[in-house]
Amino acid sequence: MEILYHDKKIVVCIKPVGLDSEHEMCKELQEALGVPVFPVHRLDKNVGGVMLYACTKDAAARCSRLVQEGLLVKEYVALVHGEPPEAGDWEDLLFKDSRKNKVFVVKRQRAGVKAARLAYRRLSQAVPCPVRIRLYTGRSHQIRVQFASRGFPLLGDHKYGAKDENTAPMLYSCCLSFPWNGENLRFEKLPEWLFPV
Repeated sequence: MEILYHDKKIVVCIKPVGLDSEHEMCKELQEALGVPVFPVHRLDKNVGGVMLYACTKDAAARCSRLVQEGLLVKEYVALVHGEPPEAGDWEDLLFKDSRKNKVFVVKRQRAGVKAARLAYRRLSQAVPCPVRIRLYTGRSHQIRVQFASRGFPLLGDHKYGAKDENTAPMLYSCCLSFPWNGENLRFEKLPEWLFPV
């Protein structure tokens, strides 16, 4: 478990692909640090990257407020099929079918529908295309659905239309930034697969 930052209140670490962000990660961090650990935000089990956890209930409440107020800035990188425009700012309405654990873009507001927004930019002209994404809302499967609905599914994301040989979505939480105790903290790490040699 790679820990990027730790004080008495919070820990920032790299979640490996394959660990559940809310239960297994808390258990691993508690064993490593010897303190209670509380989840602040989610990351799909088959996605890795930078995550923030709280070490006290008070810190968990503070961190939750940061999320609610949009002060926990989350950025991701992904590899997508096709050639999306150089940059974009996308807003959609998303509906989650809990029985199928699948999310759909829908045209009109109704019960269970949530607004979703992200902005992205291409990182190169390569195909498959590397993109960097700023997430404004944290909806379930949001990045995966918003790209797939426009014909640019993430590599490895067979649930949303990819037909390649990768076994997990090529998506990574690469950067978190947020205010903490009078400072603006920023943590960044890129995955090895983003720019293969």
